Amino acid sequence: MDRYEKAYEIYRQERLNESSHPETYISAVRKNEDGDLIAFKTNTGEELDYLQALEAAKNGKLSGVDIFQKYGRDIIRSEPDGIKENNFDHLPEF
Repeated sequence: MDRYEKAYEIYRQERLNESSHPETYISAVRKNEDGDLIAFKTNTGEELDYLQALEAAKNGKLSGVDIFQKYGRDIIRSEPDGIKENNFDHLPEF
C-alpha cells in the first residue's frame, strides 16, 4: 500500500468512527432586532451563544456549518449545499 492509499484508509477509518456518533447540527436560531444571528440551538437541545457555536464548529462538533472570514473576523454560516430548508435564515427561531 503506497502512502496515498494509506492516508486515504486512515481518513476513511476516522470517518467511519465519526459516523458511529450521532450528528449534532443547528436546528433553530435566535436573531437580534437587526436580523443578525446571535445564538443557536442544536438538535440535542443545547443552546449556544455565537462564540460557543463558532468554537464548536471550528472543532468539528457541528455538522452543516461553515466558517469563513469577513471583515477580518470568523463568521458562521450554514453549508452552501443548495438545500433551502437547512439554511440558517429558514430555520425556526427559539
